[in-house]
Amino acid sequence: VMFEPETQPVPLNETHNWVVVITTPEGAAVEDAQISIDGGMPDHGHGLPTEPEASENPGEGRYRVEGMRFNMGGHWEIRIGIDAEPGLDEAVFNLDL
Repeated sequence: VMFEPETQPVPLNETHNWVVVITTPEGAAVEDAQISIDGGMPDHGHGLPTEPEASENPGEGRYRVEGMRFNMGGHWEIRIGIDAEPGLDEAVFNLDL
């Protein structure tokens, strides 16, 4: 799983989009997955200020995530839930802003 913002650098206090790319260990694109996004600031004990959603799947294992926003700098944890063949999985990303 790769997760990258459409805007660099990652903006604070602005809603923006990310792209998630999901492939098998062999490198094949994972299509038709159900994606969920969650996360927050573990050190502060709060979640994301928005409820991001995967809005489209343009193919090649790519999924557009809309509604990301970080309301302050610091350490964030982003969890991506994946429901696809052959089953459920999760990826966790650490982001320091």
